[in-house]
Amino acid sequence: MLLDHRTYEVKPGTMAKHLKLYEEYGLAAQKRHLGEPLAYLITETGPVNTYVHIWVYKDAADRATRRAAMQADPAWQTYLAKSAEAGYLIKQTNQLMTPAAFAPIAR
Repeated sequence: MLLDHRTYEVKPGTMAKHLKLYEEYGLAAQKRHLGEPLAYLITETGPVNTYVHIWVYKDAADRATRRAAMQADPAWQTYLAKSAEAGYLIKQTNQLMTPAAFAPIAR
């Protein structure tokens, strides 16, 4: 199992607008190709103006296949263009992770 842990930072005061844009234009396309996220979380304390989402894949090949299909989806391309135009995003960090043997993820 491979987990894609992504952390995003948005400009102060734009979180609600950014998430609304994603929900309206990006979420359906992403779920169509990647399935349901393991988690989609908004930071309450610590680095403010950040959110995290985690996607689960069988392995690196599964991730590459599904992400390539998503990138080719016109709806996803529309979302990326609208997101870039809005300019809310400051920073993105990705971590590919595997669960520890003593703490498996039931999926």
